[in-house]
Amino acid sequence: MPKLKTRKCAAKRLKMTGTGKFRHNKAGARHLMSTKNAKRRHRLSVDAPISGAEKRRIQAALPYGL
Repeated sequence: MPKLKTRKCAAKRLKMTGTGKFRHNKAGARHLMSTKNAKRRHRLSVDAPISGAEKRRIQAALPYGL
């Protein structure tokens, strides 16, 4: 059986935790930060776990993990 290819777009956007879960960066933290309050900016800076609905799709895109 041939080797499976990694989807590079997924590999660049996701991080894998030590337990094998995936985390992603939140949207909306690129620019216009001065109009957002400190609490919102802090929440945007923290990585978020992927939803359960996306898990199978992500694992197919990253067959060997990260």
